[in-house]
Amino acid sequence: MNEINASDTTWLLVSSAMVLLMTPALALFYGGMVRTKNTLSTFMHSFFAMGIVTLAWVTLGYSMAFAESKGGFIGGFDYAFLNGVGTEPRVGTTVPHLLFMAFQMMFAIITPALISGAYAERIKFSSYVVFTLLWSLLVYSPICHWVWNPGGWLLARGALDFAGGTVVHLASGASALVIAIVIGKRKGYPTRKIVPHNLTMTLLGAGLLWFGWFGFNGGSSLAANGLASVAFVNTHIAAAIAALAWALIEAVRFGKPSLLGVASGLVAGLVAITPAAGFVGPMASVAIGLAAGAVCYGAVMLKGKLGYDDSLDAFGIHGVGGLLGALLTGVFASKVWNSAGQDGLIKGNSALLTEQAIAAAVAAAYAGVVTFVLVKGISAVMGFRVDEEVEDEGLDGALHGEEAYSLGEGGAHAVESEPPAARPAAAPVLVRESA
Repeated sequence: MNEINASDTTWLLVSSAMVLLMTPALALFYGGMVRTKNTLSTFMHSFFAMGIVTLAWVTLGYSMAFAESKGGFIGGFDYAFLNGVGTEPRVGTTVPHLLFMAFQMMFAIITPALISGAYAERIKFSSYVVFTLLWSLLVYSPICHWVWNPGGWLLARGALDFAGGTVVHLASGASALVIAIVIGKRKGYPTRKIVPHNLTMTLLGAGLLWFGWFGFNGGSSLAANGLASVAFVNTHIAAAIAALAWALIEAVRFGKPSLLGVASGLVAGLVAITPAAGFVGPMASVAIGLAAGAVCYGAVMLKGKLGYDDSLDAFGIHGVGGLLGALLTGVFASKVWNSAGQDGLIKGNSALLTEQAIAAAVAAAYAGVVTFVLVKGISAVMGFRVDEEVEDEGLDGALHGEEAYSLGEGGAHAVESEPPAARPAAAPVLVRESA
């Protein structure tokens, strides 16, 4: 049995915190792209996931994903309610089992939050809660088991996913596309122009996502070693090159690059390198970054022609980027960089590309089908989408009783100048401006 290694444990503690930071970063990234009246509701989709998914993960989700496999498809209940998950080393690692669980929990948290980009500005909060809880248990945990559990059937076939291209991005992206199609477009889209209300916020979120992704990919080595360095460097290169590629395409098409394009491009590069980060070399990450910037740009532009409303491009960036990264892992993977991996197509092994395609197709199909069933079921029982009046008013005030930017005097907890005794008993303490 392996012993606890202090350096590996320290690195994974830091990486876990960095990955958790990515969820508030996602709130900033998404929140800046919606209209003012829906800022806080969009933030809520990420922040509340940190609560509801944590509850799901520590009770059942972790056990379903990482307990001893039942036929390669799901884990048992050996670790339910964290039974048997303590400070001893997780099998095959040099870090405490409890820490391994926590690191994986951060991935489980951000994955359903990514889906929220597809239904932003038009979903009931109660329906979001039910959907996120069920999706976490019924979609994320099984796919995680297939790909990352030592007994998982896709891993046994030879599929590679270093840090979540299939488990996180493709699964969430496929689900996002299904939701966008099923619940329909935002009111007025696309005839009414809907533009980001705060690009500064979006850019801050993109920068924090880039930072957190070093823990996302580098931490997936589960050790402070050379492999972590490979993943770290590849992560940066792919993000940087994809941002350049997206900006270059915009400059050629429109005569000027946009900051939103740069932010979208760097995230696309981060998504695409994720499955490959610990299996390829730096020059391969350049190629992956170039491909991600170009292909994800095309995917985002294509939604206008196909007519679906993926509000914040969760499918165009995460779904398409995850698929692209999974396939390019099958092309560029090399044992030179990771002896525990495989050689890919350019090394003469076409079988890996086939397995990558199978894993991607299965994960996307499973996520899409279960998501369709969940959305239809929730719609029938409690409704999924807000009514038109709420959509017109804005979700912040209607669903949460708050607004992101107060135009009146003082803030939500401002003290009124009039003494309480002089105020009529029925008078409200605060008057909110409409969004």
